[in-house]
Amino acid sequence: MLQIRRSLWLGLLAATALGQTEPPVKITLEQALQLAIQHNHGLLAARTTIVQNQALEVQANVRPNPTLFTDWEYLPLVATGSFANYLHDSTEGDIGLSYLFERGQKRQNRLQAAKDVTAVSRSTVHDNERTLAFQVAQLYVNAQLADSTLDLARQDLRSFQTTVEISERQYRSGGLSENDYLQIKLQLVQFQQDVETAELLKAQSLSDLRQEIGYESVSTEYDIADPLEYHPVTLSLEELRQKALENRPDLRAATQGVAAAQSQYELAKANGKQDVSLSGNYSHVNGISAMTFSVSVPLPIFDRNQGNIAQTHVAITQALEQQKAANGQVLTDVRDAYEALLSNDRVVKIFSSGARETALKSREISEYAYRRGAISLLDFLNAERQYRATELAYRQALAAYNTALEQLREAVATRSLI
Repeated sequence: MLQIRRSLWLGLLAATALGQTEPPVKITLEQALQLAIQHNHGLLAARTTIVQNQALEVQANVRPNPTLFTDWEYLPLVATGSFANYLHDSTEGDIGLSYLFERGQKRQNRLQAAKDVTAVSRSTVHDNERTLAFQVAQLYVNAQLADSTLDLARQDLRSFQTTVEISERQYRSGGLSENDYLQIKLQLVQFQQDVETAELLKAQSLSDLRQEIGYESVSTEYDIADPLEYHPVTLSLEELRQKALENRPDLRAATQGVAAAQSQYELAKANGKQDVSLSGNYSHVNGISAMTFSVSVPLPIFDRNQGNIAQTHVAITQALEQQKAANGQVLTDVRDAYEALLSNDRVVKIFSSGARETALKSREISEYAYRRGAISLLDFLNAERQYRATELAYRQALAAYNTALEQLREAVATRSLI
């Protein structure tokens, strides 16, 4: 037992010394989405707009600063007589304080307008998350298709290599012509090329996915964990519409945009109110001390902020129209995505209801007949091509279905559709 433990320990040390690493980390689609939400740089940059607008809320809520003013006049260039008496009896000094009193609840309206802008930016960021989720899911489906295509290409290569080996034995024993044998060997190149192409597509799809979920969030040798599978949707179109109207952040942002436009209008009306400035001043002139108080207010004869009031009032109508457009866009997105899902679902079922089995059986029969000389090489290769084309078309249809499913999830703004 001690000898076994010692061997295991030495093996571990040797692996460490040789720089061996752990197997590639495999991530599921849900993990990819979480990584994107946490590490996507574009989304992280968009989130800063919320913090920036929250800082503007603080600024909107501040009060005006008081103004301190002072002066000392008639200071002599050349002193004559008693300098202290001259300063007391012949110079003038002033010190005072003034403050602007805002009218029309300007500060409260500024704060509300800033809060409404923050609410819109928060919903906009959530909409960015929704769009990012679809982009990540789409790239994940691309990686699934590439992985499935690579698996198919490797299976076909292994199967055809067996055919080549059998054909070589037949050729050497005189049961197969040299021309047929060479054609089969030449066909093997196509299978090898398919594998190389599939490996390249998978590497590129994983690279694109890594960029979207955050380049630093996963290792270079990571892989996907979820296979390309069929997931039926049970919700009706009406249920999907209702969920979309409740969940879509872009529609919520449009609704909040109406409130923001209204708050801007209220702020414009408040800014039309004239503010009052109150000041107090202590003066010492020619030996006499005195206090002065003054009140000033602009006369709203020309500028009553009427242009901004009119503009913000029209902006409310603009926001209402944008809200209606967003509402219609949500319903349109759901309908389009739902119809695309149904169409791709029907295509997948065409393959899964018998086409794949038919192509596989045809290939197996052709291979069996060809090895026994019952059919020509051309018929066998044709059956092989049909099987490969059918399997590849099925995988592409399944990927298109899953992409349509992700499009529907984006349109409804929820992943709970199954």
